[in-house]
Amino acid sequence: MSAIDKTFQQINWDKVEGYLRKSIPGLPEEKMIVQQFSEGYSNLTYLVQMGNWEGVLRRPPFGEVPPRAHDMEREYRMLEKVNPVFPLAPKPYIYCEDPELMDKHFYIMEKKQGVVIDDKLPKSYGSSEQVGEAISKNVISTLVQLQSIDYQKAGMANMGKAEGFMERQVKGWIKRYSQSKTEEIANLDELEQWLEAHIPVNPETTIVHNDFKLNNMVLDQNDPSKAVGILDWELSTIGDPLSDLGSTVAYWAGPGDPAMGINVVTNQPGFFNRKEFIEEYAKQSGRDVSGVAYYVAFGFYKLAVILQQIHYRWKIGEIDDDRFSDLNKAVSNLIDMANQTRSGRLI
Repeated sequence: MSAIDKTFQQINWDKVEGYLRKSIPGLPEEKMIVQQFSEGYSNLTYLVQMGNWEGVLRRPPFGEVPPRAHDMEREYRMLEKVNPVFPLAPKPYIYCEDPELMDKHFYIMEKKQGVVIDDKLPKSYGSSEQVGEAISKNVISTLVQLQSIDYQKAGMANMGKAEGFMERQVKGWIKRYSQSKTEEIANLDELEQWLEAHIPVNPETTIVHNDFKLNNMVLDQNDPSKAVGILDWELSTIGDPLSDLGSTVAYWAGPGDPAMGINVVTNQPGFFNRKEFIEEYAKQSGRDVSGVAYYVAFGFYKLAVILQQIHYRWKIGEIDDDRFSDLNKAVSNLIDMANQTRSGRLI
């Protein structure tokens, strides 16, 4: 039995259906059908269907989770604020934390209809040479659009603390790594010391998605230059817009990259390389990106920490999934890529 099957069967879906019918008026009478999306490294996500109605259920993974991680209520509240001013964010429907219904809190949101690109392009799009540039510009323009929203007018000033944003980010991620360390990695200490010694002070505050990447976007089924949805708002807040740029660029794999522990498609011909991505962002946003190397290095480091936390949970037997057994190799690669970036050798 796969990991997905095991987790799926731990939920009483009849109870969930009853709750949804009481909470969301006008649902079709057809029996509820549930399908789990392919299991990633973080929250569990399920497609819920009743006739022609579709919703998406999101909940934390099973087992112990780090404090303040996988906060579905915060994600739900953020979507309540963001969706009216940025409709690419899914509309949230209901939030529930009843332990009689499910072991963890969860919420239901709108299902965005479109294409999510993970490790391959849909055949309808054609080759990467044909659509790579359009998709690259789409990712950039969508990020710039999100960052152009007046978060104060949108009532989001209390969804984060702009002052000291990068300092909290850096120190918080370094702490997360130390709590999940399993082995020594070359030049890790040097990288962490450099990150702490060169923390930038953000001159501007915008909405920060904090996990903005290609496979968290839903693209139009027929037009790869158009976005129809942005997913995974769990970590979103307000802070330095260049932090989102750095993370997005770190995920934006190139053809010469080593294994990064993630699925990639941007290493194919036609996609912007990292330097071109940054230049296009500067052009569209008008922002000074001269200090972007710090943010990209930190982006690699954050991804390394995410994978290290998962590898640690696998190593101590908290999760039983052999996909995670060799994530430490990707962690080492990412630390090396961060060090290359800070020394000006990668971008």
